[in-house]
Amino acid sequence: MPTPQCPAFAKLTLPDHLHVWCAGALGGSSLPAVGTGYAALDQVLPGGGWPQGALTEVLQPQAGLHEWGLVLPALATALAASPLQITVLVNTPFLPFGPALGARQFTMQRLLCVNNVQGDAPSLLWATREALQCADVCAVLAWLPDARSAHLRRLQIAAHAHNKLLFVFRPLRAQHESSPAPLRLLLKGAMNDAGNLLVDVFKRRGPPLAAPVLLDTRPARLAALVAASRERRLRRDEAVPVSAPIFAPTVIDLSDLLRRPLHALDRIASLDPH
Repeated sequence: MPTPQCPAFAKLTLPDHLHVWCAGALGGSSLPAVGTGYAALDQVLPGGGWPQGALTEVLQPQAGLHEWGLVLPALATALAASPLQITVLVNTPFLPFGPALGARQFTMQRLLCVNNVQGDAPSLLWATREALQCADVCAVLAWLPDARSAHLRRLQIAAHAHNKLLFVFRPLRAQHESSPAPLRLLLKGAMNDAGNLLVDVFKRRGPPLAAPVLLDTRPARLAALVAASRERRLRRDEAVPVSAPIFAPTVIDLSDLLRRPLHALDRIASLDPH
């Protein structure tokens, strides 16, 4: 601001119009943001990271596949800045694996899991809202497949009022439903040497994202192991000669077989008429 795409605002001075946003440009954020841990993703998010004090909605085909790889770097950063606070998980599909989280500088002792009877959506929403109101909570991760727009609006208000990181995970069928979340993402697994997760930011304060962002969410040691394995495979493939096929077809001449002397067992079999 001002930009060539907004000629009407070309003569406005920036200090007097900090809250004027041009829809053709990526918007800023009046809320503090926590870096995602991925430079490529920070570049396409308003404010340069996850909004603190707002709802971030994450959609994916199956719960429990890619959430931790996406949010764990930011959670570790947020907890490091607030040593006395914890992270709350509501209705997590799987219990997190402690050693894997520890390898990413996340302490299991600062994690609280809240689960309830399967399908008890009102209790899950109540637990999420209560966690957002708790002063000892830094971030809330909630798996709410049956939440509706009105429910999410209450969570958005609570996150904003108490300045909390809030991630709500929902299935793909919610993509075409209305949502009060200012930031909505869609996750897909990827089979690529450069990364393993495609992040499509289909709702943000700014123009539509031209293409999904490819992230490598694997830990550094695992990424190094995958790279070393790929290098060994390439070297092995280069060492195999490709001038001739490995398995050549065998041609059998039946007339040559008939001229060969019979084996001893064949001669005995030919003397016995039975």
